[in-house]
Amino acid sequence: MSALLNAQQRAAVLHVDGPCLVLAGAGSGKTRVITHKIAHLVSSGVYAARQIAALTFTNKAATEMRQRVGTLLDAKASRGLTVSTFHALGLQILRQEAEAIGLRRRFSILSADDARGILQDLCASSDPAIVKRLQTRVSLWKNAMLTPDVIEQSDVADPDAVIAARVFRSYEATLKAYHAVDFDDLIGRAVTLFDEHQDVLYRWQSKLRYLLVDEVQDTNASQYRLLKQLTGARAALTAVGDDDQAIYAWRGATLDNLANLQRDYPNLRVIKLEQNYRSSGRILSAANALIATNPKLFEKKLWSEHGPGDPVTISPMDDDLHEAESVAIRMSAHRFERGAKWSDYAVLYRGNHQARVFEEALRKEKIPYVLSGGQSFFERSEIRDLMAWMRLFANVDDDPAFIRAITVPKRGVGAATLEALGHYASQRNVSLFEAACESAFSMRVAARQLEPIEQFTAFVNRYQDRAEREPGGRVLDELLAAIDYRAHLFDAADERGAQKRWQNVVDFAAWATKRCEEDGKNLIEFGQTIALLSMLDDKTEDIDAVRLSTLHAAKGLEFGHVFLVGIEEGVLPHKGGEDDDPALLAQRIEEERRLMYVGVTRAQRSLTISWCRKRRRARDAQTCEPSRFIAELGLEQAPKIAEGDTTMSPKQRMANLSALLNKTRPAKS
Repeated sequence: MSALLNAQQRAAVLHVDGPCLVLAGAGSGKTRVITHKIAHLVSSGVYAARQIAALTFTNKAATEMRQRVGTLLDAKASRGLTVSTFHALGLQILRQEAEAIGLRRRFSILSADDARGILQDLCASSDPAIVKRLQTRVSLWKNAMLTPDVIEQSDVADPDAVIAARVFRSYEATLKAYHAVDFDDLIGRAVTLFDEHQDVLYRWQSKLRYLLVDEVQDTNASQYRLLKQLTGARAALTAVGDDDQAIYAWRGATLDNLANLQRDYPNLRVIKLEQNYRSSGRILSAANALIATNPKLFEKKLWSEHGPGDPVTISPMDDDLHEAESVAIRMSAHRFERGAKWSDYAVLYRGNHQARVFEEALRKEKIPYVLSGGQSFFERSEIRDLMAWMRLFANVDDDPAFIRAITVPKRGVGAATLEALGHYASQRNVSLFEAACESAFSMRVAARQLEPIEQFTAFVNRYQDRAEREPGGRVLDELLAAIDYRAHLFDAADERGAQKRWQNVVDFAAWATKRCEEDGKNLIEFGQTIALLSMLDDKTEDIDAVRLSTLHAAKGLEFGHVFLVGIEEGVLPHKGGEDDDPALLAQRIEEERRLMYVGVTRAQRSLTISWCRKRRRARDAQTCEPSRFIAELGLEQAPKIAEGDTTMSPKQRMANLSALLNKTRPAKS
């Protein structure tokens, strides 16, 4: 172990006699510390693998951690080890303890899209922006462990909050009727369970005797409470995080949790990891100068043994079109000069709306790229609707799929009918579909309520049989016609939006048909693999292509050469409300600065930062100013400017860039 870890990493791994906070700067090897500490805890005999849980925030991070542990411990030694996301652990707890909290064991987990649909019905609004704001508000309340009662009592001066709290109450009642939980409930209801049932808490404290938590700065109030509950008086904990990379306040994460660790764990040992294994000296110098502007919970300064490296380049541009064209051409020339791969390059920006012009420029130069940080194709509501039907054909006991299929498009089954069905299924401890098919259920509801349920189950049985015997493409096409899905889309949105969503459905159906034909699978077999599709959609790491990404989505990644674009006031830092409270405004700017810091520290060997003098917004060209963060990088008084950017016309500049590119391309034989 000594050859693989530096002195501070080794100290963090060997400290097992009390709680430990590892302040892991960007690129300082935090995953190495967590995985080696797991191996040390097991191999030293201090804990068995089954008594250890390592928690993180993404399936990708959990998978990487699990794989790394697998190289340090053999399969027998690591048997029973828990490496998962917070939400996966919450799900495991609720599955095992469902009865204690009034859930049936096969409760439904609603997707964000399912939850949004319920809220839209409850607030009687067809405005997506209003529904999205309401959903965000409800999610933040849940993450803060606030109930509708508490909100109504504390926010009486805010009429909007009181109205939202009433919708929140109805939303909770609807989830209860569906015997369902949403994503936030996986943590919140586990916390409530442990609060109300000490015997259950003691059982889990005995089961998981040592916890390791990655990215602790990204925890919200409910996640932190779950952490405190599980560690208990034993306080067997290693928390790893970086206050300089806290960029998720908008989804409920709070830096207070880092500060609270010292209060809640008086014997906490703090170990700083400041040696960076990723970036060159000049990049780290700029990153350190930038983040020094923020107030600090813990002082630290990154350093590297990689040498000074290339100067950080600041490139002013005429407008966003010029910026995109310049990045594409310079990247192509740079790649040829360095003998690099396309995957060594990334273009990072504040918002998804900035991607389009770069996509166009890269396509023009025939540069391959992958897009991150936007909505996955498989997360689109219309695709999730079709996936629900295929999941239901594959497994009629899939309750979330049942709820989605029976309510989208609407089939005359209301909340009262589903509530009665849910209660009956709970009493019988069967799935919703099985309950709907039992004759005894017909005695619980009126004939007018029963008829659409019976029609639905007969329809599913009929198509399930066909899905086993007939070509998948044919069944899928006929299913879309039978449920009149195209009409549903055009009834629910304007023509342009509906047409776009319908085209997505057509593309998905064509792709599914092709997959069924190529793999020799029917629709049932295809449906059984549907859960893997979104995972496959994200596997872009092995593709030799430039990464276009939001800064939020780039966290945790690294690239040889990074182009940070659109670094202007109003873009980064992002422009907030005009009437922000000064304290809240300061906090927002600090988080935006941390976001800039994350972007800077993604770069290994070269970093180019650009800003536009003008930027198109709608049909107008607005004058822009360079972001305050550029000055805070502490670069030379006259930073290196891309050649010609201040004196030549746009046409001349692009001609020069094209000449540079042609000079670096090999001559045709």
